[in-house]
Amino acid sequence: MNQAKDRRRSGNPAVRAAAARITAAGGQPRITWRNWVGGARLRTLPLAVAPVAAGAGIAHMVRDFSWPLSLLALAVAVFLQIGVNYANDYSDGIRGTDDFRVGPARLTGSGLVEPKRVLALALGFFALAAISGLAAVALSGRWWFLALGVLAILAAWFYTGGKRPYGYAGLGEVMVFIFFGLVATVGTVYLQSDVQTQEAWFAGAGVGLFAVAVLVVNNLRDIPTDRLAGKRTLSVRIGATASRVLYILCVLLPFAVPLLFGFVNPGMVLVWFVLLLVVPAVLIVLWGRTPRELILVLQLTSFAALAYGILLGVGFAF
Repeated sequence: MNQAKDRRRSGNPAVRAAAARITAAGGQPRITWRNWVGGARLRTLPLAVAPVAAGAGIAHMVRDFSWPLSLLALAVAVFLQIGVNYANDYSDGIRGTDDFRVGPARLTGSGLVEPKRVLALALGFFALAAISGLAAVALSGRWWFLALGVLAILAAWFYTGGKRPYGYAGLGEVMVFIFFGLVATVGTVYLQSDVQTQEAWFAGAGVGLFAVAVLVVNNLRDIPTDRLAGKRTLSVRIGATASRVLYILCVLLPFAVPLLFGFVNPGMVLVWFVLLLVVPAVLIVLWGRTPRELILVLQLTSFAALAYGILLGVGFAF
């Protein structure tokens, strides 16, 4: 089994490059700050910012906006996102999933860093998210948010961690929609306001669909390698064609929100500019076939998610 694993590792260009760097350093891994930053996967941070921006705009609409609470909500979302990225690096690496991966070398899977160091960093960011959440709870007095915070951290860990990670069972999209859409958006509003608003739930659904779209196109790109690794993502289960259809639905349905609320919130007209990013992405998904093209879609969708969350918040606030 170990020999087979070694053969798989030697076939991965990213791992071969990492091995060359290790050999050049006299057999010792040579880690740089760029490796650590790469492990954080900063390109995913728009998914953490978007729901908070939308929620803050709705809090402003109901006259309950608070800069300190909004910034603390943002800190929780960003720290959780970075924490889950490092946790995924650790879990996928020790499980051997990244042995099949083609692309930039991961910290754990490439052997650049001891797994325990990556795990410690993931736990450190989860701790920072918890501290930010405690500060927000203490400032707002909404102690029931503590239970929500625990659930969010558990969801972040068990995406690829544990014996039965739900990300390997095709449930990643569901949890992303819940936590990076509904929970983050509605939570940002209710952290600041006692006003019950339907806008928060609609906005959360719209932002959540964009987050799902990012995950779908990422998993669409990785279908061949995920199959080899035994990772049964939703895209592996439903296939490439259905994944493309799902992606298109996820990036177009969010525009029902500005359509629904545009009559009472004129600022919603700004949200339609996000189509300048969405339309090219949809065209590439329809006609593109190479991983490079899907990486471009991934980038466009991440920026679209960020723009959607911010402009939705502005549309509700003004």
